[in-house]
Amino acid sequence: MNINKQQVDDLNLVVSITIEKEDYAANVEKAIGDYRKNAVVPGFRKGHVPANMIRKQYGRAIKLDEINKQLQDNLYQYLNREKLSFLGNPLPKEGQTVDFDADDITFQFEVGLAPTFEVNLQPSTPIVRYEIVVDDAQIDQQVARIQKQFGKLVSKGEVIDGDSVEVTGTFFNEEKSIDSQATFSLETLSDDARKVFVGKKIGDQFQLQTKGLFQDAHSLMHYLKVSHDEAHHLEVEVTFTLEEVNERESAVLDQELFNKLFPDGSVTSEEQLREKIREGAQQQYNEQADQHFLNTVTDYLVDNTQFELPAEFLKRWLRTTTEKELTQEEANEEYNRSERGLRYQLIEGKVLADNKLETTSKEIEDFAHEYVKAQLAQYGMPLDDSSYVEGIVERVLKNREEVQRIQQQLVFKKLIAFYKENVNLEVKKVFFDEFVKIAFPE
Repeated sequence: MNINKQQVDDLNLVVSITIEKEDYAANVEKAIGDYRKNAVVPGFRKGHVPANMIRKQYGRAIKLDEINKQLQDNLYQYLNREKLSFLGNPLPKEGQTVDFDADDITFQFEVGLAPTFEVNLQPSTPIVRYEIVVDDAQIDQQVARIQKQFGKLVSKGEVIDGDSVEVTGTFFNEEKSIDSQATFSLETLSDDARKVFVGKKIGDQFQLQTKGLFQDAHSLMHYLKVSHDEAHHLEVEVTFTLEEVNERESAVLDQELFNKLFPDGSVTSEEQLREKIREGAQQQYNEQADQHFLNTVTDYLVDNTQFELPAEFLKRWLRTTTEKELTQEEANEEYNRSERGLRYQLIEGKVLADNKLETTSKEIEDFAHEYVKAQLAQYGMPLDDSSYVEGIVERVLKNREEVQRIQQQLVFKKLIAFYKENVNLEVKKVFFDEFVKIAFPE
């Protein structure tokens, strides 16, 4: 067997493989012998079919199958030996003529090479990394929500004004076939509708306009049981029969409430509750800020790391390797859609390799253990049965999608930590509302 390469340019080469008769002849004869042992041909006992008959009828197919196996094995072994980093998969060279009946057969493959480039992590203008500060007002709001959630309902005879007031009643309109009982709080109503409700007593019937009834028109879908399209265009009068009025009194911040929230007894005061809320909010904010920072660094690297790609090769690869072969125009469109992602994959791969940040199998296994234990703890399940825990971990590690998800999370963490230490950045502290406007501009 003879293998050599011809460098077309920096990003493309052609690999020629000549498979000689001596490379495949012995395996072909063995395959013919094996086939002969099992062939069933009328007029011959099983295992006694003449070899020449088998060779004449199946020899060419057996030969081509053996050659194809050797092609696949030796092509990729050669690329690995030569330490060639390639994109996609090698493709048979277009326009070549192959004589499959010859003893020695030459095949040519086009190979698209990965570019060489450098990554600059020190932009002249620092990349901004935001640190989100938990505002005391947000903690106040969360405490109020907890008190409301765990508070008790007190029945009232009439509607008083207040966000904690809930009413139950039936909406009715014969023409639109609306006959729906609903429970909602006054804070969901528009200001004008809210004024209509205040002072009404149980048993009262009164008219309401559906347009502008709730602050969010989508509420009509839930409370009046109308479709999404109707909710946006519904403009009719409905009769509302008031059946029940309740006011939700806020729960007292006492040990009984603390134990409901934290059964482990870790909270015994309002100050400790507020600190728990702050810690939880800070963790969520850190994750959002980290994701935004990674996205910002990613955009910077893709926009500022210049290198060429074997574009024509990749377009052909996209065109010919999909389940349904694409047209040239479709392949061009697909390439344009995926080019930026491919560029970042190459950049990310270089950052991981150059800085020895690749994920190891032990790290994946350790992560799986922590993940399983956290899930069991979340649902109050025991962790002292090590064989039970190990059984779940083993199932997780056998699931390819789960392993890929774990690997992605580990890469995410490693890149965040690496970029924080090595990118030229500027840290800015902001409150969450400010961060939302920055990260998700309208």
